[in-house]
Amino acid sequence: MRAMLVLSFALLGTPQVFAQAPPVCHLLCTPKLKVEPTVTFTNLFGSPRIAGEQGTTARERRETEFEVIVSVGLPTRAPWLEFTVEAIFLPFDRDSTPELEFEINFIWLRPERTGGWVSSHFDIVDKFSAAQRPTDRRAYTHKLNVELDTSLAVFNWLPQGRWLRGVELEGSLDYVGTGLLRKGDRLNGVRFVDDASPWSFSFVFVLPIAPL
Repeated sequence: MRAMLVLSFALLGTPQVFAQAPPVCHLLCTPKLKVEPTVTFTNLFGSPRIAGEQGTTARERRETEFEVIVSVGLPTRAPWLEFTVEAIFLPFDRDSTPELEFEINFIWLRPERTGGWVSSHFDIVDKFSAAQRPTDRRAYTHKLNVELDTSLAVFNWLPQGRWLRGVELEGSLDYVGTGLLRKGDRLNGVRFVDDASPWSFSFVFVLPIAPL
């Protein structure tokens, strides 16, 4: 009888235990797919002076852009480190071209420390986007970008398992360190009297797609 009980446990109990066990995360963990409608404000600080063909000088306007970002996040075994790949589109700008970003995310404020409500990370980004400087020889260039992103889980009060619980509102402060127009560069008949502003700020609506 004892042998039969042991055999029954081996055949029935053990598979159930393994079925409930979470997947092992060796180096890179389960990817996270998100769609992020975004509103970005350019020329946040230091809007440059520009000179037209008639020699008149004015400040470049602050612009508001609507973007759609498709993001794939790659968590790692280290709770403070993630990698992210993003494809960025401007659906209402006919002259725009898609951009790619390859990010290293350093999580300095984990959601566990705020009861799941707030998280924040500092990012080092390789931004691959349309060339801007007249001296660029390629249509696309790599630009060094750094970001500070802070997210609020606006539906964190919902029970576990609800899709809305994963929706976040994020604020992102961006600084593009290379590849922008410089003092003296000309673009479309306009001469830049100052360096282009590297600063922008974005409101991001983070919608989780998978895994749920």
